[in-house]
Amino acid sequence: MALLPSFIRQTRMTKRSARPAGRPPAGDEAVLDAPDDRLSPALVAAGRGEYTAAAGLLADTRAAAAWENHDRYVRHLAGFARSRPEWFEVWRTAAPEDPGALLVGAQLAVDRVWPSPARAELLREASPLITAAARADDRDPVPWRIALDHARGSRAGHRYFEELWEAAVRRAPHHYGCHVAALRYLAASCCVLRGNTPHTPRASHRECFDFADRAAQDAPADSLVQALPARAAFAYLTDGCGPEIPRARLNAAADRALALSGRFPAADPWPAQVRNKLLYVLMRLGRWEDARAQLHLIGPYATSFPWARFSDDPLGHFLRLREHLLTPGPGPVPAGLLTWPPAPLAEHGGHADAGDH
Repeated sequence: MALLPSFIRQTRMTKRSARPAGRPPAGDEAVLDAPDDRLSPALVAAGRGEYTAAAGLLADTRAAAAWENHDRYVRHLAGFARSRPEWFEVWRTAAPEDPGALLVGAQLAVDRVWPSPARAELLREASPLITAAARADDRDPVPWRIALDHARGSRAGHRYFEELWEAAVRRAPHHYGCHVAALRYLAASCCVLRGNTPHTPRASHRECFDFADRAAQDAPADSLVQALPARAAFAYLTDGCGPEIPRARLNAAADRALALSGRFPAADPWPAQVRNKLLYVLMRLGRWEDARAQLHLIGPYATSFPWARFSDDPLGHFLRLREHLLTPGPGPVPAGLLTWPPAPLAEHGGHADAGDH
């Protein structure tokens, strides 16, 4: 278990046809943020206004302590509730003490106010909802992951964040969502500007990498935490502040994520976000053959993260990148597809300017 060093875009699912040369074996359709076979029936039922399938799905994953799936389903269901609030209100009214309803409600409350310039103040209203979700099942790490995100959004101090982190990892030492939340908190501390106010960094990208590397070393080989260093690499490559990270360390992070990706079948929605993020990292590192191989493993499963960082049309952005990569003898990637200068990094790093999450 790694220790912290001292120191939602709404889900969408869309299909689009594309026919690039050398298309992936999965076919020429791509789907954005596709649900898996267990979540799909719950979303179909939710579309009819029924909540029992969603409640049952969260109860099943909670009983099995399948926390990664549990977290993923909560995010998807909260995204659905954001676009169909009447469906969720029926659930909450009919079963106000249901741990699943409490958890989706807490996620929804955070998601609704996150885009607001007044996020830090508005998030205070979500605190009682997160507390209620945590009390509903003391084993569940997902309310603590939401609390970690809440703490970052409300600009909580380091000591308070560490208390939340310790509570989260006591429940699930290798929960990917909690580790990503902690990494994002550290990454947010790297910026030299907060709004328009000068801010002294409390952490650096090197500390982010140190945290991610320790977590991956402690985690099982098939844990999603193996992809955490690549997440740190992504944050570094899309951020314009902090000291340079050696190229060897970026490559090592990509290699660890490649090993994890290779453990899953091709065209599998479960590791899709890990693979989409890794695709960007590989392209920024100029590892074109690895990027093409990863593209074939992705198949039709595009994800909003990371492509929503670069475009209001993340699926279209993914398809344009795919077409470019699969065109025989492609030239340099157009700057608009990677947003920042697309040339491979120098041997000892270098990164481009970008806004944060």
